[in-house]
Amino acid sequence: MRLAVDAMGGDNAPAAVVEGSVKAARAYKVEIVLVGRKDDIQHELNKYSYPNDLISIHHASEIILMDESPVAAIKQKKDSSINVAINLLKTKQVDAVISSGNTGAYMTSALLNIGRIHRIERPAIATLIPTHNSKTMFLDMGANVDCKPKHLYQFSLMGNVFAKEVLGIAHPKIALLNIGEEEEKGNELTFATYKLLKACKEINFIGNIEGKDVLTGRADIIICDGFVGNMLLKFGEGLGLYLGNILKKEIKNSIFAKIGAIFLYPSLQRIRKFIDYDEYGGALLLGINGICIKAHGRANEKAFQNAIKVAIDSVDHKIIDIIKKSY
Repeated sequence: MRLAVDAMGGDNAPAAVVEGSVKAARAYKVEIVLVGRKDDIQHELNKYSYPNDLISIHHASEIILMDESPVAAIKQKKDSSINVAINLLKTKQVDAVISSGNTGAYMTSALLNIGRIHRIERPAIATLIPTHNSKTMFLDMGANVDCKPKHLYQFSLMGNVFAKEVLGIAHPKIALLNIGEEEEKGNELTFATYKLLKACKEINFIGNIEGKDVLTGRADIIICDGFVGNMLLKFGEGLGLYLGNILKKEIKNSIFAKIGAIFLYPSLQRIRKFIDYDEYGGALLLGINGICIKAHGRANEKAFQNAIKVAIDSVDHKIIDIIKKSY
């Protein structure tokens, strides 16, 4: 297996990307092609003892910054690390691409160069988040801010396939994120989507789910448009950081809290690991005719290593072929 990694994308590139890639190559014995400015990448690689037979560099002279206009950047910067990595996938020189760079540019390049799976109108960003029982997949988490009911319907079908094949859930429970559990609740989009999902015999649709039940584990897959999904994701990240900071502050303010924290330390570490988004790696761009994994823009080396693991699992399970057969 050979994977292309956009070494220049994200807030912590190339340092975190290179370190995570080195760790992944060691752990998973997979060949990784680091795409980007050769001198910058080699400078980071020199910090580590790495398997030379598993890590190589493919030079790309340009970088698309996080705040650049996606379409303009993709068209103007032909030799950007994102474009070059995607073209390696297009020409079948690699089996998957991983990037933590500009999401819009990544999606645009994938759409223009690789295209969509036949009959899929809109790709979606599928993200796993921790819940009470295990993990729940959300889609879309930001690729499409304006959706039609048929798009959400297609998201559910793709998510259903991924949950079965990669997550090993025999009968994934699929819910529609809404402002109430009743069938008639919501706006025009959710009302029409509910009817489509309810009529679909290929999925296990359990109805609407409210925001308060998102983390309970009631559903294995939660469907929403990218506008709502991205706000939900960013709010969750912010809330986790906020609660963590409050906890640290309270522990520092009391000697008794400090003593208690010593005894609670193993439990606190387990909780931190459970809610840490770095543990859940990357999000799959479901609907693209090739395996493209999006790591968080602030991904550190651990998050990037886990994103590479998501790519490996997706390739091993032939997720693209299975989605194609489902349509």
